[in-house]
Amino acid sequence: MSSLQRLFAALRPLWAQDVWKQRLALWSGAIAVALAALLFAKAGDFAFATFSRIVHASKWWALLLTPAMFALLAWLTEGALRPTRGSGIPQVIAALHVGDEAFNRHNLSLKVSAGKLLLTVLALFGGASVGREGPTVHVGASLMYQFGRWFGFRQPREMAHFLLAGGAAGIAAAFNTPLAGVVFAIEELSGKFEHHFSGTLLTSVIIGGVVSLGLVGSYTYFGRVQAGFGLGWGWLAVLLCGAVGGLLGGAFARIVLLGTGGHPRWLQPWRARHPVLFAAACGVVLALLGITFGSGAFGTGYEQAKSLVQGHAVVGHEFGLMKFAANVVSYLAGIPGGLFSPALAVGAGLGHNLSVLLPQVDARVFVLLGMCAYLTGVTQAPLTSAIICLELTDNTAMLLPILATALVARGASALVCRTPIYKALAQRLLPATEA
Repeated sequence: MSSLQRLFAALRPLWAQDVWKQRLALWSGAIAVALAALLFAKAGDFAFATFSRIVHASKWWALLLTPAMFALLAWLTEGALRPTRGSGIPQVIAALHVGDEAFNRHNLSLKVSAGKLLLTVLALFGGASVGREGPTVHVGASLMYQFGRWFGFRQPREMAHFLLAGGAAGIAAAFNTPLAGVVFAIEELSGKFEHHFSGTLLTSVIIGGVVSLGLVGSYTYFGRVQAGFGLGWGWLAVLLCGAVGGLLGGAFARIVLLGTGGHPRWLQPWRARHPVLFAAACGVVLALLGITFGSGAFGTGYEQAKSLVQGHAVVGHEFGLMKFAANVVSYLAGIPGGLFSPALAVGAGLGHNLSVLLPQVDARVFVLLGMCAYLTGVTQAPLTSAIICLELTDNTAMLLPILATALVARGASALVCRTPIYKALAQRLLPATEA
């Protein structure tokens, strides 16, 4: 064989029909995921803005609207739309591990995808303390799964690639954080790295990012934050935020896992018999938190967290723990909604609280480290949490402190909750033989 023939043989996979067919499916899916994420963001923002206007007219409207919406969502998700409950990330993780066509159709159908988007928007209209990032991962993976099927890819290994690409594109589009999308797919969804698939994964994220950039322009989620520190007291802030944020994040995960796993035992029978009433009761608790402590109890907490990150707080020191409680009751209600944005808000509040202990350190540093620590504590995904916080604030000067904080928080969280929350919730979805 001549050198030219060997060259053509080596390059043949580049133009093979199956390779380009897969690329076309993934690229088309990435565009669809980006468009769905933008639609989701606009609809969610509009829904929560409408709720905010209603509550601004009279805060007592929350006592009617929030429990009613929680009850409606619990009722709607009792049947075929049950896979839309919660974050959606556990459903994607479970689908990656099972590889069963019937299981995937049940959890990743277009009906589930559309329901996830619509019902999460309704949750925000009801003031639920939930985020849209986890649901965007679920919708992204569902859309990619459908594109893979339409293009004829049915093997479990092939579908795993589509699910990973959809999840990565979803988190990247939701936060405008492309690097975090890739790391999230590797660290949280799959737990492994396939070298030959890395280029395809990156391309899917890039395409989704270009679509987002073209439609909404370049932006940083929390705005640019220039805070930083050198050697000295700042590293004490790393230890303090890492320990406190990690422990409280682990506590949140532990409470959610216990509450959704049949505890406390005296409450579980009533909850199982009357899930709609239980969800309404959770809505009442959330409404009372909002009436007592302010509107920061409702929604994602984005505006409050942004004000703390930028150094012009619009909330007091009660915000962190109050938002913690709001997130707990919203998730335990069993309604659709994610954890990422509310967790960042809680972390920002905790960092704001801890900043009074070291006044010589910029309070914005504490807020940024608190966000990273608490998000790491909840998810036990330190790399994803660190990169999300870096990309959300466009602050590369804080790279080493944020990575160190994530490492401390991961260890602290494991003391409270041994199994990461998404992994534990995914295991509950698996068939008995797979679990």
